[in-house]
Amino acid sequence: MIDLHTHTNFSDGTDTPTELVNKAMAAGITTLALTDHDTISGWDEAIGALRPGLSLVLGAEISCQTTDGISVHILGLLFDPTHNELIKTLENTRDNRHGRMEKIIRRINEAGIDISMADVLEQLSDGATLGRPHLADALVKKGVVASRDEAFTKMLHNSSKYYVPHYSPSPEDAIKLIKAAGGVAVIAHPMASHRGRVISVETFGSIIQSGLDGIEIDHRDHTPDEKVSLINLAREFDLVMTGSSDYHGNGKLNILGEYTTIPDQWEKLESKANARRVVSI
Repeated sequence: MIDLHTHTNFSDGTDTPTELVNKAMAAGITTLALTDHDTISGWDEAIGALRPGLSLVLGAEISCQTTDGISVHILGLLFDPTHNELIKTLENTRDNRHGRMEKIIRRINEAGIDISMADVLEQLSDGATLGRPHLADALVKKGVVASRDEAFTKMLHNSSKYYVPHYSPSPEDAIKLIKAAGGVAVIAHPMASHRGRVISVETFGSIIQSGLDGIEIDHRDHTPDEKVSLINLAREFDLVMTGSSDYHGNGKLNILGEYTTIPDQWEKLESKANARRVVSI
């Protein structure tokens, strides 16, 4: 099985990279992508945990934003981690998250809810990328909500009065950086409308023209009709079609390997990188 989208506690997952690798092996996954949000900090631990039978695809899920403020996530896979411009963009995105979190917390405080930055940072592993899921976990610990899902449904969704946008590259710029670093670019869950507004056909065209390699089609957050639309788009533009779990450990309901990528599509995607960077032992 090939699962090309997972997270650890170096972003908003709950498993360590070692735990993720062990669970992937137990689940029968043979090719696993590690794609924490805007960071490659978990790569070394994941490599150290590898055992025969599992190949590791190293990457990151890059937080992007269109000119009209729509959130888009681009999976960068198999890129050179020494590419300075790409790594600096990831750092800038992470750094901006702290200022954004402080603004969100102030808005929540103004509504009479007692939560602090210290409460949120308690939920963050060393070196992890700060995000709204950590705020959700702090709200759960404080008893404000019962779960992460409730926190996002009631308070932390993109249309919430507490929402604050943050610095992100455009998806076009992110794709160009990934390609410049020798990697491949896949747009993640592009039709997940319950998360907020989704991109238009016109924007999708611009993203494809920037060098997009693939579309994540099989995903828990896509309806059957949305999958059909994405399949047609992929066929029209000869894009790779992937399927992924978007696993977050206990942070989401997603199960490792619940959606997977078929081998010929993975081979096509992997061949588009400028070097063979899959790690195995």
